[in-house]
Amino acid sequence: MKQFNGYAETQSYSTSEKLPVGGYVLKIANVRYEEGQNGNSDRIVFMFDIEEGDYRGFFKKQFDAQTSEDKKWKGTVAVYVPKDDGTEQDGWTKRTFKTIMENIETSNPGYSWNWDENSLKGKLIGGLFAETYTVIDGKEIKYVSLVPKNIRNVDCIRKGNYKLPDPIKKNGATGSVSTTNSTDFVNVADGAGEEIPF
Repeated sequence: MKQFNGYAETQSYSTSEKLPVGGYVLKIANVRYEEGQNGNSDRIVFMFDIEEGDYRGFFKKQFDAQTSEDKKWKGTVAVYVPKDDGTEQDGWTKRTFKTIMENIETSNPGYSWNWDENSLKGKLIGGLFAETYTVIDGKEIKYVSLVPKNIRNVDCIRKGNYKLPDPIKKNGATGSVSTTNSTDFVNVADGAGEEIPF
């Protein structure tokens, strides 16, 4: 067999480090407000990285290791914004949204949620990452993800004052929550430094 051009320089695929299930202190690197379409709720997408512990900078390292031109930042989670339509579902959305904002306030002394999503950049939050199973076309895909209901204050994480969530099982696509192995990630510009843009 004849050796093809560039064999020595070609980067091989490697098994990337997996994030273990657990609690982590996260820093919000960026946020984006997305208007809902086709009757769906608006949402705020948080782009985060791990700020403390052995896995500090996990998502930045993952991003830097990607070799494709269309790099994706894999540390994201979407939080639905209430529609204010009086439905029971909207009541649950309001409760989740307020709980998350209160946890951000508690995690960042002196900060008060002011209805400006850009004010969330640089803030700390706690997050519980659970095993997630999704069945797509009959094939089970396993990954570790952060879902909005698992956002806590940083003191809970630092003190270990939390219960790990049970595995999450979903059918179909991963939906509105971007996870560590989803294909629905936020694009990040190549060469982005400390300020990671959407």
